[in-house]
Amino acid sequence: MESGMLLSGRQRALIRESWQRVSGSPVQHGLVLFTRLFDLDPDLLPLFQYNCKQFASPQECLSAPEFLDHIRKVMLVIDAAVSHLDNLSCLEEYLCNLGKKHQAVGVKVESFSTVGESLLYMLEKCLGAAFNPDMREAWSKLYGAVVKAMQRGWETLPEGD
Repeated sequence: MESGMLLSGRQRALIRESWQRVSGSPVQHGLVLFTRLFDLDPDLLPLFQYNCKQFASPQECLSAPEFLDHIRKVMLVIDAAVSHLDNLSCLEEYLCNLGKKHQAVGVKVESFSTVGESLLYMLEKCLGAAFNPDMREAWSKLYGAVVKAMQRGWETLPEGD
C-alpha cells in the first residue's frame, strides 16, 4: 500500500474535509451505509449473526446492539484510513487481518464493491451537494486502496481453509 496511494493533496483534503462533517455521528451515518447495503444486496443479511441468532429482517439487524457495535467498528476503520491518508501503509497488516476475519465469516471479495457503493451513497446523502464528482473520485480511490489491502488477507490463507 503506497503512502498517499496516488491521492493528490487536493483529494486528501477533500476526504478529510468531508469526513470531518460525517464522523461526528458515526452510528447515524453508518446506519445509512448499512441500510443501503442491505437494500442493494439482501443476501448479505445472513452473514450478520450474533449468538447464533439469525435476523429475520434488515430492520431487526440494524437495531440490534451487537450490530450497532459493528457499525461503530466499520466507521472506526474508515476513520483510521482518513487519519492515515499520508501513510496508509501503516494500516497494511491491520487491514490484511481484517480481510482474513471477513473471509472467515463468509464474506466474498465481490461484496466489497457493494459496500463501496453504499459508502459513496452514505457520503452523498450526508453531505448533499457538497459531495461533488471530485470528492467521489477521491473516496473511491481511498476505498479501493483499503479493499486491496483487505483482499491480501484472502490471498494469504492456505488452501483448504
